Amino acid sequence: MGFSQGLLRRLPFSESTTPLQALTYLLGIALFSISFLVFLNSSVSFVITDLIGTKDGVGDIVGTLGFVDEIVALIACPIWGLVSDRAGVRYVAVTGYAVIGLALFLFVQARNVYPQLLLARIFFAVGATAAATMVTAILPSLTDDTGPAAENPRKPLTSPSGRPSVTLSVDSEVTITPERFRNSSSYTPPESDEPVRSSGNTGKPSALAGYVGLFTGCGALVALSLFLPLPARFGHIEGVTLADAVRYSYYVVGTVSLLVAIFVLFGLRGLRGEEGKGWRMLLSLKGSTPQGTGSASAPVPKNKLLPYYHLLKSSLHLGLTDPDITLGYIGGFVARASTVAISLFLPLFVNAYFFSHGFCQGSPNDPSPELKKECRQAYVLASILSGVAQLVGLICAPLFGYLSSSKHTRRVNWPIVVSTTLGIAGYLAFPRLRSPEYKDVEGRGGNPVVFLLAALMGVSQIGAIVCSLGSLGRGVLKVEVVNVLTRPDGDQETLVEAADGPGETAPLLENEEALPEDTVSRVRLKGSVAGVYSWFGGAAILLLTKLGGYLFDSWSTGAPFYLMAGFNAVLLIASLGIDVGRAARQRRRLGASLLQ
Repeated sequence: MGFSQGLLRRLPFSESTTPLQALTYLLGIALFSISFLVFLNSSVSFVITDLIGTKDGVGDIVGTLGFVDEIVALIACPIWGLVSDRAGVRYVAVTGYAVIGLALFLFVQARNVYPQLLLARIFFAVGATAAATMVTAILPSLTDDTGPAAENPRKPLTSPSGRPSVTLSVDSEVTITPERFRNSSSYTPPESDEPVRSSGNTGKPSALAGYVGLFTGCGALVALSLFLPLPARFGHIEGVTLADAVRYSYYVVGTVSLLVAIFVLFGLRGLRGEEGKGWRMLLSLKGSTPQGTGSASAPVPKNKLLPYYHLLKSSLHLGLTDPDITLGYIGGFVARASTVAISLFLPLFVNAYFFSHGFCQGSPNDPSPELKKECRQAYVLASILSGVAQLVGLICAPLFGYLSSSKHTRRVNWPIVVSTTLGIAGYLAFPRLRSPEYKDVEGRGGNPVVFLLAALMGVSQIGAIVCSLGSLGRGVLKVEVVNVLTRPDGDQETLVEAADGPGETAPLLENEEALPEDTVSRVRLKGSVAGVYSWFGGAAILLLTKLGGYLFDSWSTGAPFYLMAGFNAVLLIASLGIDVGRAARQRRRLGASLLQ
């Protein structure tokens, strides 16, 4: 136990995080959040051809299933985020992995593509969206160092006067006095260019995001190296047909998903900020109250639960008013689009090059094994370039996490500047190569520089992932100043003002004598914010696949890469604009303090 605690202190977790919770997040949530999706996307063609027996139009079927998956994700992402703010992130993650496991079992029971296989894919998308959204939603709870809970997680979360404190409780909506807030270690004076935050170490979300990127990349490798070869291994068993081998593989991977669900169910128990959440709060049943609304020693008047539409509205509003949340949403858009560019359009570009120059025969969109044998050189080259991009990204993930958490990036977000600049260069240069080959074959113009360009695209992808998660975590860990106003009719409403921008008026409390100026933690919105973040990622995938695919066929095979260069340019401009705005606010505050 002493060794695990010592190791935990070296990682960017809060003091209240237990070793089991940290291990569950990295190995259960981050590692497997993408593994099952990678396995399914890589093996679905075998289900169609070997199990169902459909040989024609496989490419169109795979594209349709992927499109439906993203449509479901766009709808489900914000819903799962809202649900996690009531039921708790642990239950949503467990539900997600359980649904994934059951969906994989159903996949190999399908006897036709429409509707059986389509319905199984929709069911899988619902579970995969829940698991992926929780990667973002859980991160703030594991990096929040606010108040005494960091020193003793079992200590009641109360203020010096005995009242439960919002800045000590990550989900409480009960308030404390401004004086107590200023005396807490999380307070930053107005003259500082750093906004008021609810965490004592704002670098931890970015640092942990680096490890998330690392373990997510390892999860993709687990799928490719352990899950994907299963059909071939089962096929070597005497008496096992090709269809049986595919079916057994899905049973094994589905069982792994169910085991991960059990692991998460026990591993994330007692997660900070999740007290009081559950199915009663989800259904708004009588007697359910938000976490932190009271204790045995200091009962507090009953709070009214925030309605779901308010949670979603607040998450969208933060994207317009808080620079960190804004940057997180844009970064999430670019990150998911980068994933599609590397995994889908890079291999398609290589195939199109070989076919257009007559080096291969057939259709470049046909994923059948026969084509891969006929044009194995293109298939191998696409795999190598994609592997280089993913491997470089995997290596750079902890580095971007460290740089994003460094104090030297407070004035200029250098990690985003570097990753987007490299991404723009890589995406613009790659489609302009004479040949995507890494050596000159028969004077075709191949060059090893293609490895460098693939690496630049990988750096851009992991930079967007890590920086967006870190920025989102910092934004969620901020606190807001609230002023409770009493209207002439006697009812109360609360004006919520973020540290960086204008406020939003919304009824939060009822029947409570609040103090003139108090604070409330944003972590109560972590699930909703994570849902919107994932929604932006899903929108990016739909936009790049549809618009990029259309322009690929009608204009240029380099169109998807030019679009990615534009997306990175937007993220770069947004980051620099936010940095300039913060510097201007700092100068105004300094000037005002000198005048006083």
